[in-house]
Amino acid sequence: MTGKTHIVGGIATTVTVAHFTDYHSITFVAAGVLGAIIPDICHSGSKIGRKLPLLSKFIQTLFGHRTFTHSLLFLCLIGYLLTYITSNQAVILGGLWGIASHLLLDAGTKNGIKLLFPLDLTVRLPITIKTGGQVENLILLGLIIIIIYFAQDIVYYYL
Repeated sequence: MTGKTHIVGGIATTVTVAHFTDYHSITFVAAGVLGAIIPDICHSGSKIGRKLPLLSKFIQTLFGHRTFTHSLLFLCLIGYLLTYITSNQAVILGGLWGIASHLLLDAGTKNGIKLLFPLDLTVRLPITIKTGGQVENLILLGLIIIIIYFAQDIVYYYL
């Protein structure tokens, strides 16, 4: 998936989770957006890879693309690290939901992800799409509709 789809996916995921929980904060959604782009640190051409080129190149050289940073191991490691950085549950859980949305979206691509890294097993959803194609644009539209529907909870919370 492209960066814009991951960002919108992170927003859609966190506003949906906010609808069913008490995490009605901009912090929760912002952490979800950041979490949604973090796994692509392993790709130097990604939004985050261009912002942190040295770290991106190092991780890409060490692990490759869609391996470690697209795994449950990475998700757990980030969760563990976030608990040492902050006690703010909105930041921790928002970031983890954002990462989870990224993994799910990339599992829906033809290349899939190494969800169980270090095992060399590619995980794909039963139906896959081409990154950047027309079907991705339809998914993006669907995510935007989800945001419009569920974001009203956050808006009402702040009014």
